[in-house]
Amino acid sequence: MPVTDPLADMLTRIRNAVQARHDSVTLPHSKLKLAVAKILKEERFIRDFDLPRPQAQTHPTIRLHLIYREGRQSAISGLKRVSKPGLRVYVGRGEIPRVYGGIGLAILSTSKGVMAGRKAWREGVGGELLCYVW
Repeated sequence: MPVTDPLADMLTRIRNAVQARHDSVTLPHSKLKLAVAKILKEERFIRDFDLPRPQAQTHPTIRLHLIYREGRQSAISGLKRVSKPGLRVYVGRGEIPRVYGGIGLAILSTSKGVMAGRKAWREGVGGELLCYVW
């Protein structure tokens, strides 16, 4: 069955894997998901990601390796999808939110590509507010 919101599916898979204390989570590949995974790695919310070789007759996937700190506490406390297919949310440069006073991360899709909120603010661009991670 096709997924109508692939990014929301990605966030839900990560949320479920963190709650079940899995070391990694596998999800279907797309350019948007790969860009979000790169941002999560740069901001140290995940340890790493890789693209396992697809076996014959299978679709390409992305594997995210999650980080757990002392006491098996995940680096990701929460994930929230903001802009949805039914209600797109756009922000200008001056309207980019700070998630939990700067501890969290806003991810935007801009004209210069998918980037973290802080980077978008520095570069002076706004765009579609995809999600929050904290």
